[in-house]
Amino acid sequence: MTTCITGTGLYIPPYSISNEELVESFNQYVDNYNEKHADEIANDTIPALQHSSAEFIEKVSGIKSRYVMEKDGILDPEIMAPVIAYRNLGEELSVMAEMGAAALRDALKDAGLEPNDLDGIILACSNFQRTYPAVAIEIQNEIGMIGGFAYDMNVACSAATFGLSQAHGSIVSGLAKRIAVVNVEITSAHLNWRNRDSHFIFGDVATACIVEDLDTPKGYEILNSKLFTEFSTNIKNEYGFMDRSEFLAAGTEMYPDLKEPVTDKLFLQNGRKVFREVCPKVSQIITEHLQENNLQASDVKMMWLHQANANMIDLILRTVVGRDADKAIAPSVIAEFANTSSSSPMVVFHRYKDALQSGDLGVICSFGAGYSIGSVLVRKA
Repeated sequence: MTTCITGTGLYIPPYSISNEELVESFNQYVDNYNEKHADEIANDTIPALQHSSAEFIEKVSGIKSRYVMEKDGILDPEIMAPVIAYRNLGEELSVMAEMGAAALRDALKDAGLEPNDLDGIILACSNFQRTYPAVAIEIQNEIGMIGGFAYDMNVACSAATFGLSQAHGSIVSGLAKRIAVVNVEITSAHLNWRNRDSHFIFGDVATACIVEDLDTPKGYEILNSKLFTEFSTNIKNEYGFMDRSEFLAAGTEMYPDLKEPVTDKLFLQNGRKVFREVCPKVSQIITEHLQENNLQASDVKMMWLHQANANMIDLILRTVVGRDADKAIAPSVIAEFANTSSSSPMVVFHRYKDALQSGDLGVICSFGAGYSIGSVLVRKA
């Protein structure tokens, strides 16, 4: 039995926001805020907000732009969030399902398959627009896949590699022969666009890949996976179905003003601490994974890493492969896409999978909230 990734798909949202556009909106918000709170700022009751710049964003992250599902609301200094209309479930396709189905159709075409060739769909993401029914089942219905199974799973930014591991394990156990792993991220909806330290980080996108049991390998053979989790609150998003109860218990209204979101329920991270703690652990997990398979870092021809931050990508590459490692070993798309959470390593894989030769070894690796780290060893057929 050989488990292979035989097709990949990518859905790119219709709008892009450059750093310059984002900064113009953010700085206008800052000016409005400082003017509104001029007295408190003068009395040192609250600190004045600081401007951002396109140069600052690119220096600390490597990001130049990001794709989003809705642009005007994000760039409106009075809103600063995507304005995406509610869709009546059962009568209209949800936004997540629409994006996921598009990416999956692309992957099926790449693999030369039809929807009913699939036995299962795993939707592995950081963010879900509802608790149930599973968005994966909605995607299953939308593409016309009859029978089989579909389910949602969440391991934050590591969801894609954990999903690949689940697909591989399900095939090895005999549960299925073909499984699609789909990653849909509307990260623009969970981001606090008013936070100078993180307002530029994320973008929206959807990816999909087909994992098959084959007698004759094609695409990329999945050798095995290594998964790791360790509890940390340095990256978090606490929006959830308990919000109503928690607001009632606190004696406050749930949404007093949609223009002033409850920011502690949005994406929060201690970026410097994440950098210091996560990078060494990711390098350790990849190195151990190679050693467990009697492989050397020099055997790795490409590392498709989570696109969290350009500096993190560079540090992990140099720690695993060596200080003089060729940067082409760890290609990057972060300048164009920004951080797309669980989808990001699969965006890079989709873009650069044809760069290797038959027999070449590669590593798909993700890392993020949890902390969670996933490493998947693959070999070009």
